[in-house]
Amino acid sequence: MSQQPITIEDIYALFRVSQEGFQEELRISREEYDRRSADADHRAAEADRRFAESKAQSDRSLEQLKRSVAEATRAVNALTTRWGRFVEELVEPAVVRLFQERGIDVKEKHPRVSVTRQDIAMEIDILAVDTTDVVLVECKSKLSKDDVDEFIGKLQKFKIAFPAYKNYQAYGAVAGIEINQGIDRYAYQKGLFVIRPSGETVEIVNDQKFQAKIW
Repeated sequence: MSQQPITIEDIYALFRVSQEGFQEELRISREEYDRRSADADHRAAEADRRFAESKAQSDRSLEQLKRSVAEATRAVNALTTRWGRFVEELVEPAVVRLFQERGIDVKEKHPRVSVTRQDIAMEIDILAVDTTDVVLVECKSKLSKDDVDEFIGKLQKFKIAFPAYKNYQAYGAVAGIEINQGIDRYAYQKGLFVIRPSGETVEIVNDQKFQAKIW
């Protein structure tokens, strides 16, 4: 049997068939792409929603934590203040006697003396004075090195804040119910008197060789 020659119509027909197949594949591919894109958008939207919910929950938890920390800080500060007042009330009745026994003939005591002058705001827990000498006493429930250093800074500015005492000999003393290890010796070396509880009252623990610093 002889083979029929391929005509131009046959070529066009083959082209139409191939084009139709290509269009169908393209349609299916587009539908699959659209479906997958929609799925991806949905997953992205769901992820965004969950992230937003998680962030909102995290923000609420953080705010609650901040409030809890602030409340705890206020409670601790209030407790520290009360203990500090307790130390002042323990030291104040004995302060004149304590320093008279050390040869500093103070006769008056003044609790919680404060002033603001020349951009210096200062409060002295207990001030003991006579006509030539003045003793500043810093009272803490728990005395630390930072407390000692801060008090020394206060002593250095004392006569600027309280010019009425500029010609006085000023001494410093630190008192605490609890004193961090080695801090009593540190204060001693800085020329400060150290006051601690003793029975129902308090005492100066510096030995008789101690040389107090005069500010």
